[in-house]
Amino acid sequence: MVTLTNTGTYYYQGAPAARCGEVTPEEGRRRTMAHAILSAHDKGSDGKNLRLRFDSLISHDITYVGVIQTAKGSGLQRFPVPYVMTNCHNTLCAVGGTINADDHAFGLSAARKYGGIFVPPGFAVIHQYAREELAGCGRMILGSDSHTRYGALGTMGVGEGGPEIVKQLLEATYDIAYPRTVLVYLTGAPRRGVGPQDVAIALCGAVYKNNFVLNSVLEFAGPGVKNLPMDFRIGIDVMTTETACLSSVWQTDEEVEAYYRVHGRPQDYRRMEPGDGAYYDACVTIDLSAVEPMIALPFHPSEAYTIRELKANLTDILRKTEKSAEEKFKGKVKLDLVSKVRDGQLRVDQGVIAGCSGGMYDNIAEAAAILESGGIGDGYFGLTVYPPSLPVSMELMANGVTGRLTALGAVMKPCFCGPCFGAGDVPVNGGLSVRHCTRNFPNREGSKPADGQLSCVALMDARSIAATAAHGGILTGADEIDYVPPRPVERRYDRSPYEKRVYNGFGRPHPEEALRLGPNITEWPEIPALRENIVLELASVLRDPVTTTDELIPSGDTSSYRSNPVKLASFTLSRRDPGYVARAGAIARRGAAGPDEELLRAYEKLGVTDVENTAFASAIFANRPGDGSAREQAASCQRVLGGAANICYEYATKRYRSNCINWGILPFNLGEDTPFPYETGDLIYIPGIKKAVETGARQVPAKVLSGGETRDITLLLPELTQKEREIILTGCLMNWYASSSRKSR
Repeated sequence: MVTLTNTGTYYYQGAPAARCGEVTPEEGRRRTMAHAILSAHDKGSDGKNLRLRFDSLISHDITYVGVIQTAKGSGLQRFPVPYVMTNCHNTLCAVGGTINADDHAFGLSAARKYGGIFVPPGFAVIHQYAREELAGCGRMILGSDSHTRYGALGTMGVGEGGPEIVKQLLEATYDIAYPRTVLVYLTGAPRRGVGPQDVAIALCGAVYKNNFVLNSVLEFAGPGVKNLPMDFRIGIDVMTTETACLSSVWQTDEEVEAYYRVHGRPQDYRRMEPGDGAYYDACVTIDLSAVEPMIALPFHPSEAYTIRELKANLTDILRKTEKSAEEKFKGKVKLDLVSKVRDGQLRVDQGVIAGCSGGMYDNIAEAAAILESGGIGDGYFGLTVYPPSLPVSMELMANGVTGRLTALGAVMKPCFCGPCFGAGDVPVNGGLSVRHCTRNFPNREGSKPADGQLSCVALMDARSIAATAAHGGILTGADEIDYVPPRPVERRYDRSPYEKRVYNGFGRPHPEEALRLGPNITEWPEIPALRENIVLELASVLRDPVTTTDELIPSGDTSSYRSNPVKLASFTLSRRDPGYVARAGAIARRGAAGPDEELLRAYEKLGVTDVENTAFASAIFANRPGDGSAREQAASCQRVLGGAANICYEYATKRYRSNCINWGILPFNLGEDTPFPYETGDLIYIPGIKKAVETGARQVPAKVLSGGETRDITLLLPELTQKEREIILTGCLMNWYASSSRKSR
């Protein structure tokens, strides 16, 4: 299915090649689609350290309040580029009282005041609106959601934390070293019953755990592209986030041209393909004809198996997943999947087809065709379907798909991202949900292991979910069902809901209008600048191979509090390390009060001589933190609680490390051979940390006090740009802008 080539690869005469005449790698890189787009948006001068300005920006209602509050505190006057605020995450307005509705009113008032675009609740999920209304061949879009991926439409989408949106709103740049580029070469054509999620899971399974495409741009090309309809390409593309890549872009053709024409924007199409001799740092080859129906078991999209393989080895594979859960939750709750095997078959509790990956028209239409081969039945299994936008919902209704699904027992829901992050269709305790959505991280489906609740999600394509539904919840691959795929229909796009209800004020700000503030919408607390020296107390030590942003700050019902930094911070690590908030708070109070006698004795052992200029703050250690969502609250909540550093062997994503930096959190690394046997409560003294940051030191000597003994340790601070150092020195991005404004005045 998937073959990896971890050496430089040329794209020569439409196929991967080891050489291309006299073309050098440097020249070949300039022939990629990625280079053409990046260089057109680069405001830098050397071509190696990119300073990018994006064509448009997009956020949803988990992130836009914080973005606006941060930008306002940094001097925002107007939106310089189209900034879209969608309302597809916090739309359950019964959660938290009036909080979510207050945020929506705030968003509309911000769009009016600063000249933005506001998409009301229920109209579209964030990424579908971007595809329908923002994408264009050769463009770049920055979103404060990690699944900002529009490469199938010739648009490079990048998902980052809110502070990077703030920089763009204040007409600063997105700074990054020129990324690696990886060719994804597609051949063949998918079999009947195979959908985009199957290809995506196979890709994630091949490249995630080995970091094969980490922080790279994926460039899709090859003869297999023409065999994929647009919804199929889009479904693969949005899942590239789960490979830990930076962005993606696809060659464009008549299918893409037709998409833009149907959506009333033919001028936004242009043909794009790699130039002959384009050079890539590595190559991934996918034989689409060899891809089978897949399943990604808990707790990551890379836990990939063919459904055929899983069914042949049910007990062994499920016990492996149970063991993973036992290690993850330290025995506090037990995952029991083996008991769901009856008569040699796996019984599933719930099916969901949803959002920016699963809710596409083709997925839903083919699921309806498959479901007609059987019936859901009146047992415990249920199926819900979430279209991605009102225009797609209208098309499904006009073509009879919605009616057929409803008659077959599926429940059609509004345009909402909830099931993807635990704010809708939470499974029963002990339940197994199969979903065509983007993620299946622990706790992300909405269960709360700290309260003794545990359910989990396996990812599958809509086609196999429908096949499973047709068998009453018995796991079934779509290739096992005898069905007639729906005939292609002439696609239509009715923009009228947007024309009548979406507020489009770009270029027409109303600065005289006030922001509408609900009681939960609060300003950021004061963030301190970096002191000369620092003593860190470890407030949490996480030994898991990877710590996700959903563990650092849970999604689901906690999302309602994202416009209240202090309230939201009370949920930090609550489903992973429930004692963290109390420990971090106690450390912050101790630091504010000044060192007591016990701490002074510790300072003496550590060799602290300049107590007055030494800060005392908390830190988190994790092996590899930050996989998953772009939400900056994973870092800002630590900062609100007095956190000043992360220590790890590797950051799982660039976006999480950027979030730490933008919130003034020191992003320390450890050398891979450096042991870290330390635990919660141990102290780390870093003398001269301010000078180290100022001078760009890559290695920072420190001392650890553990068990009454002190030891030397070397912390690493690699790859900090001048701007990043300044942000850390001032305390956070808001402080940096405030100090810059003072200097300019």
